[in-house]
Amino acid sequence: MNKTVKTGLQGLLRPNDSILVLIDHQPYQFTNLNSHEPTMIINNVVGLAKAAKAFNVPTILTTVIEERGGYIIKGLQDVFPEQKPINRTFINTWEDPKVTDIVKESGRKQLILAGLFTEICVAMPAIQALADGYDVFVVTDACGGVSSEAHDMAVRRMVQVGVVPITWMAVLAEWQRDWARTETAIKLSTVILEHGGASGIALAWELQLLATPVSE
Repeated sequence: MNKTVKTGLQGLLRPNDSILVLIDHQPYQFTNLNSHEPTMIINNVVGLAKAAKAFNVPTILTTVIEERGGYIIKGLQDVFPEQKPINRTFINTWEDPKVTDIVKESGRKQLILAGLFTEICVAMPAIQALADGYDVFVVTDACGGVSSEAHDMAVRRMVQVGVVPITWMAVLAEWQRDWARTETAIKLSTVILEHGGASGIALAWELQLLATPVSE
């Protein structure tokens, strides 16, 4: 039976109830990433990580057999320079108590996942975590698979059982919710300028216009 998806404000992400797990953004996985342009995934997941830091959302970095698959990408490690990624042998992150104990101890119930590959290392924990009572969100444009079909089938499979697909900029918007929250709005603007693509360009232009005196 499908998990009932929450609606209303309870269905939206909240920084104080969110926890982010970033899974296996490592060199080995990127060599066989064919569902997306790798540079896009790198940009999006680093932007997502920076936003999580801006909103004080706990973030877990995890790798699988890093001694052979490579260290987590530098862009992510640079966001959390003091954090040593949890290195697993489990393909399914949710079977590793080194990860799940941190999530449980946080008391947070909105579990946000992104990783490589969507069809394996993201789908497995997403599906299992639902049974443990978490509201699971998968950031689809910070994930990728070995093919477009593999990524798409994984998203469909997860949606079928109650996982919520979302994109990285939508996560930011739900965390912010109100531009009057100026403390995080300023931090968020920096993330958008650095990683928001055309949205960042438009924001930079708006800031330029606001700073340009009107000729009389």
